[in-house]
Amino acid sequence: MTYRTNIQWLDGGRILAECGPMRLVIAASVGSIPQRELGVRAAEEAFVLLERVARRRRLLSRPYRAVPDDVDNFLARKMIRSVLAVDDTLTPMAAVAGTLADGVAAFLSRRGMTRVIVNNGGDVAIRTGSGESVNVGIRPDLTEGAITDMLTLGDERPAWGVATSGLEGRSLTRGVASAATIVAGSASLADAAATCVANASYVEDDTVIQRPAEELDEQTDIPGIAVTIQAGPFTEEKKDKALSGAMKKAEVLISKGLIFGAYIVVDGKVMMTDFVRRRLSKLS
Repeated sequence: MTYRTNIQWLDGGRILAECGPMRLVIAASVGSIPQRELGVRAAEEAFVLLERVARRRRLLSRPYRAVPDDVDNFLARKMIRSVLAVDDTLTPMAAVAGTLADGVAAFLSRRGMTRVIVNNGGDVAIRTGSGESVNVGIRPDLTEGAITDMLTLGDERPAWGVATSGLEGRSLTRGVASAATIVAGSASLADAAATCVANASYVEDDTVIQRPAEELDEQTDIPGIAVTIQAGPFTEEKKDKALSGAMKKAEVLISKGLIFGAYIVVDGKVMMTDFVRRRLSKLS
């Protein structure tokens, strides 16, 4: 499959890279100095990585119980490993956006960038050098563009990943969460975990409407699976039940060392882990 590509210069030294379903915003710097030309090279690398994944779309659209020996592409193997670690009922496509963001971030990090942010439609790969920190905006409702909180991630780790799943997000969800934002050590893991945690927010309610995934996307990797197209408003009891289901799943992933924290919203009600609470600040 051949996609039309587009590269644009944005403010602040950032680069926009668009190719088919991928829309990356790339920011790379050494200290406080943006490296725009290298950002353009990273955009071109992103197109190559996307094409390699697209060639394996059929392979990556089915669940696995182990990484097949014949998968030779490193991105495909990373996608499979991420979903196997989080939930082996998912297909590797649940990690595709985050994995592509990681691939571009790694390209930049190998070339000496001390601060890297690669945002693939809300799935964010971050690389931080000594003394560097990054602020990531949090949207509590994916149907709206408003960012209400800021999450600060510092240099205690060289790599971070932040991803969000939920109603009206880019990917289909089986749950009712307005947003489930996950922080992990890679965008690939965060992406898969966000899908898993958002799915776990499902509650039965008269307001919840679901449809087979293939009715919404004829190329879906989860045909036959009921996904949520509308949910709420909920009673407080139902909100708490949905939040508890999602948070229970997040806490299991935290206990396994797969993710660091979660920020989950159901119909305006928020629940978060201590890791997120310590790093969160309200926007004025």
